[in-house]
Amino acid sequence: MTPKKFDYAPAPESRSVVSLQPSYGLFVNGEFVDGHGASFKSINPATEEPLAEVAAADASDVDAAVRAARTAYTRVWSRMPGSERAKYVYRIARIMQERARELAVLETLDNGKPIKESRDVDVPTAAAHFFYHAGWADKLEHAGLGPDPRSLGVAGQVIPWNFPLLMLAWKIAPALATGNTVVLKPAETTPLTALLFAEICQQADLPPGVVNIVTGAGDTGRALVEHDGVDKVAFTGSTEVGKAIARAVAGTRKRVTLELGGKAANIVFDDAPIDQAVEGIVNGIFFNQGHVCCAGSRLLVQESVADEVVRRLQRRMSTLRLGDPLDKNTDIGAINSAEQLDRIVELTAAGEADGGTRWSPPCELPDRGFWFAPTVFTDVSQTDRIATEEIFGPVLSVLTFRTPQEAVAKANNTPYGLSAGVWTEKGSRSLWMADQLRAGVVWANTFNRFDPTSPFGGYKESGYGREGGVHGLAAYLADGEGDL
Repeated sequence: MTPKKFDYAPAPESRSVVSLQPSYGLFVNGEFVDGHGASFKSINPATEEPLAEVAAADASDVDAAVRAARTAYTRVWSRMPGSERAKYVYRIARIMQERARELAVLETLDNGKPIKESRDVDVPTAAAHFFYHAGWADKLEHAGLGPDPRSLGVAGQVIPWNFPLLMLAWKIAPALATGNTVVLKPAETTPLTALLFAEICQQADLPPGVVNIVTGAGDTGRALVEHDGVDKVAFTGSTEVGKAIARAVAGTRKRVTLELGGKAANIVFDDAPIDQAVEGIVNGIFFNQGHVCCAGSRLLVQESVADEVVRRLQRRMSTLRLGDPLDKNTDIGAINSAEQLDRIVELTAAGEADGGTRWSPPCELPDRGFWFAPTVFTDVSQTDRIATEEIFGPVLSVLTFRTPQEAVAKANNTPYGLSAGVWTEKGSRSLWMADQLRAGVVWANTFNRFDPTSPFGGYKESGYGREGGVHGLAAYLADGEGDL
């Protein structure tokens, strides 16, 4: 996008810090091995440039990974004192910090998100999760999780493409700290930072089989979830797939946590600091191109200030810069895949067909790659598809309310319940709203803020279980979950 007041000289981050291999295998029992499934290409969504050929795991590969994890669990990891496990987890965190630039550039190349987000948010927060959980490894008996917390065994973990490295950290760090071993499947469109993490595990001298990474698409994930040798399933992704996983594990002994979709309400009252709220609105929906499960995709504004909020929001959107994700000036990067772009286009067309008024700032989209301009819809009804379905893109729907009770009713009028935001100068109103909103996380005068010490998760069709904090530890212990 062309800013109104300033022109920015290009400030591209160098790709030279990343050494891409022509092809990547699976990471099983501490080594990279060939997969038996049909290989696939991982591409740069900003340019459609192929980055690498990646092996796909079939059922036999998944079985080998689970067996390796089981052997490592029974012979090494579950027997190791927590103080020793902590050293490995801490070492991983330190190496991630040392290789932070490499991880950030690779994440941006493979995912399409702006480098400043990968550099300043994803990688530091991922390392922070390993640091935090390393501290818990030898203190589990003091976490209120029972007198003798016991690990579950082998964790099968499936992560999405929107935050590949960060979701890996959310899953692997607590599993290792609590004494479990891991088989992780990254998303097929963004496997490369997970494979670089496998190299980090080797560099940290992590015992073979403690972490295994199998790449592939839905069939690979299904084989992992349904494998009899898996004791714990952790999934982050779409509600549709989450429901399928819940059906697959029903009646088994497997423990499950599901972090699924969302349609969060970002609620602005008439006493809110409007400029601050506008920044929170922009961060809530345009961060990571809207590829955020807890994105504030429904903006509920008190009627008396709605016009002013929309006016200032549009002015702010006009300053956002869309373009090369490796440019440090870029605010809006590429959509992750052609499939996701088609989904966004379909739902925005439905928004116009339903009578919504669509607005985007002047924006020149690159000729190659997958791109979508930041967009806001006004004149939206609660029943419109753009107000009810998860778009997972840079598209905001604006609705209005008159009273706090009406705001709560509209915010809760969704099958999802992952997050919400409240903007007001009254602390009592923030607390009352947080009590009324059926959401796992409610932010007050901010949005999209995360910390390893704080649990995250949802209600209803946004899943169940928590990740992060002591609650996240409980999900990986045999007796912990019921105590919190």
